[in-house]
This record gives sequence, structure tokens and C-alpha cells, in this order.
Amino acid sequence: MNVCVLGGSGFVGTELVTRLVHAGHWVRVPTRNLGHAERLRVLDTAELSVVNVHEPRILSQLFASCEVVINLVGILNESGHASFDLVHRVLPAKIMAAARNAGVKRVLHMSALGADPKAPSRYLRSKAAGEAELRAVAHPDAPHVEVTIFRPSVIFGPYDSLTNRFVHLLHLSAGLLPLARARARFAPIGVFDVADAFVRALNSHASRSATYELCGPEVVTLEEIVRRTARVAGVPCHILPLPDLLGRLQAAVLGLLPGKPFSLDNFRSLTVDCVCRENGCAALGIRASPMLAVLPTYLGPQPEGAFA
Repeated sequence: MNVCVLGGSGFVGTELVTRLVHAGHWVRVPTRNLGHAERLRVLDTAELSVVNVHEPRILSQLFASCEVVINLVGILNESGHASFDLVHRVLPAKIMAAARNAGVKRVLHMSALGADPKAPSRYLRSKAAGEAELRAVAHPDAPHVEVTIFRPSVIFGPYDSLTNRFVHLLHLSAGLLPLARARARFAPIGVFDVADAFVRALNSHASRSATYELCGPEVVTLEEIVRRTARVAGVPCHILPLPDLLGRLQAAVLGLLPGKPFSLDNFRSLTVDCVCRENGCAALGIRASPMLAVLPTYLGPQPEGAFA
């Protein structure tokens, strides 16, 4: 098939595009910067282009001759013109309109576990709004597009911004880490399993118009994620769980720093347990890998000067 993957040069996107190409598909990957897509350049049937996917005219051009569109675009914090509303709600609405105009048959969309119009964080509410835009009833004369939605828990794997960031922070702080919402619960899922879910859904008639919650086999706290990561990486780890009052203060301060390593909206998201109610992996025939089976494949005792 001809597939357009928005966000294809990102963490999940790189793994997914690689799998799609190896499965024999032609994959169109728009990106803001070709430098972000270096690992995709070697793929014969991956077509890379530098464009602004927020332009409806560009989306129509990208979707021409494509049977499937996959949207992985998302942000964890707002920055400049990149607001939650623009990225998580407005863009999916534009994608759906362009998909209908281009005759696209299917849209596969990355949402988030906990997405809900009444969620405590703007991130989760905007994810729910994006789902609503995709599910909105089309004009009766408009071509029908089948939408499959994925709601993963936190995703880990090579090049992630979860485990790799904790290793970096623990190294910089000699292992001391003041941690907000240390008891927040997750069911971490590996990036390979998430990519597998998209590929399997693409080839499954039963997945059309379905929603899949994607979780790993274990429910663990944020503190446990950090400790496991540190143990595998061979870095010291001394966690100081923060009460919510200090956690909010930490988020307020860190949210002012460049890149917003942690924000008040992130803190609010952590007040909701990020665990599945339904086993979407099992529904797709996937046996998700536990963290400790995957972490050693890309984290290991860090050499001297690795974080200099």
C-alpha cells in the first residue's frame, strides 16, 4: 500500500516506518527537518520531504494516491506556536478533511491513554478532542474514512525520552532525584510492540473503526520505572519522593526552563493512572515484552564521560 506517516521521523515513527518499508509498503514521510530522519534515508521505499503538515493544501498533496494515513504527531508540552489545541485537535481535523478529499480509505491515529474531555490536564483533554474530530460524522456525500485509534501508556525503547532522560538526570545529579508523583501508576509498553500494533491493525479488517489501549504486561509506579532504568544502566539512584505541594512547585519552576523538562500540565497528567482497562495488545495478537526484557538491549553500564 501507499502510506503517509505524519510524525514518521520521531521516536515511534522511525520504528514504524522501518517496519512498513520492510513489509513492502511505499511510505511517504513529511518532516520539518531532514536531519531528524537520518535513520530513514537508507530505506528504499521511504519518500522523505520537508513540508509544513499544518497547511491543508500540503496535506492534500501528501495524501494524493495514498490508501492509508497514519498520524503520530504529538507534543508533551506547549512551546511557541505549538499549542495542545493546534497539534492535538486542529491538526487531526485538517487530516480528516484532507483524507476525505484525497480518497484515503483509512486513518490510524496515535492518541494517549487517559484521553478524556474531563481529564485533569490540557494534554489529555486535547487528545480527547482530537479523537472527537476524527470520529465526527462526515457529510453524507463525503467519502467514508475508517479510523483506528491507539491509546498507549508510556512508551520506552531506544532513543526514547523516558528512560534515557532518567539515566541522564541521575548521572548529572550523582543519583539524587527529587520525584513528583512517585506513586503514579503506568503499564509501560515497548516501542517495538507499539509499532507492531499499527502494522497488525493495518492488515486487520477487525481493526477498522476500533480503539486499542496499549499496555505492557506489568503495572509499575514511576519510582519503579526510574529504579529499573538506573539498575540496568548502572547509575546510582537515590529517589526523594515529593509531596504534591512540593511536586507542583517543582513543576512550576521546571516549566519555566527551556524545553520544559517538567510542567504543571505534566504534573496534572500524572494524577491519573496510566493503565489499560482493555487489553488492546491481546486483541491484536501481541504478547507485549516486559521492561526488563528490553532495557538491557539499549541501556547498559554507562562509560565514563558518556554524559559530558
